[in-house]
Amino acid sequence: MADDAPTGPLAGVVVADFSRILAGPYATMLLADLGATVIKVEGPPLGDDTRTWTPPVADDGTATYYLSINRNKRSIVLDLRDADDLALARRLAGRADVLVENFKPGGLARFGLDHPTVSAANPGVVYASISGFGPDSGLPGYDLLAQAVSGLMSVTGEADGPPLRAGVAALDVMTGLHAAVAILAALRHRDATGVGQLVQTNLLSAALSGLVNHTSAVLAAGATPRRLGNAHLSLFPYEPLPTGDGELIVIAANDGQFRKLAEAIGAPELLDDPRFGSMGDRNAHREELRPLLLERLATRSAQEWFDVLSAVGVPCGPIQTVDEGLALADRLGLDPVVRPGGVPSVRNPVTYSATPPTYRRPPPALGADDAEVRAWLAD
Repeated sequence: MADDAPTGPLAGVVVADFSRILAGPYATMLLADLGATVIKVEGPPLGDDTRTWTPPVADDGTATYYLSINRNKRSIVLDLRDADDLALARRLAGRADVLVENFKPGGLARFGLDHPTVSAANPGVVYASISGFGPDSGLPGYDLLAQAVSGLMSVTGEADGPPLRAGVAALDVMTGLHAAVAILAALRHRDATGVGQLVQTNLLSAALSGLVNHTSAVLAAGATPRRLGNAHLSLFPYEPLPTGDGELIVIAANDGQFRKLAEAIGAPELLDDPRFGSMGDRNAHREELRPLLLERLATRSAQEWFDVLSAVGVPCGPIQTVDEGLALADRLGLDPVVRPGGVPSVRNPVTYSATPPTYRRPPPALGADDAEVRAWLAD
């Protein structure tokens, strides 16, 4: 079954998407953007959980959560407890180049849709399994839970406040990205050898990888990271600083940037102060440096400082709302919004000189492609 205008590096690749909620659907949407034909398998009666995660809703009443991660896909409703539907699900798995699932570990085995069974009939399949905490854990795979137990929440929030979760399901998104990368690598191997494989990732492993310098601090230095609010453990300034009328993110991540900052705010004497001579010095003496910076920043508005500092190459910027972030991307020529089928969504974040992503289909209504997919499977 060919997708609409099949172009892109994954044109002709069929993905059986048995995943739901965020990590799996995000991964399969990225594959669909690159030309893969993604068949989203949903259970009755409501389909993917995110269809009911409201508010907010679009003008037609569809949950915007669902819309954000399901473009370029087809939807078929299959009840795996029904013998006929299960036979179709197995046939889909047998025809697919890629199968993605995020059932509880072992949850598909009772339907004969686990990796050993599927790969026995379809040796070339790339079978991607996403879980919360690995195949041997019975813990449910929710982003909030993973943020808590991984340590991410322990380093998020004000120093004297409670742990906080990130404002988006960051670990689900991160895990989806890892899944997509793994699938592409496994397809490359399959194309070279004819043999598929099982790839597995989970929220906890993605979290520990994504904590980067924090996990390294524990492993290499025995240091336990702590919450610092918007400050940075190793860099100063690297945080919001108050100006004459509001806060501005100000970053001096190396000596050259600090030199430009000191000169731009009219405080060149800071460059001769041995307390601030290097990044290590500035970090060690941040409480002495902070009031000296704030004294100068208080003399102008955030927008004025933004103009002044940006002009000399000091990284800085206001703290914006999401709509303002979209507007900035638009002003910078990033063209952030696409509208497949008239439904707005954020453009795939990667550009390609030869094989750009395409936006062929809006997120499908539940079972929108039942007849077409069933006919293809029966062929």
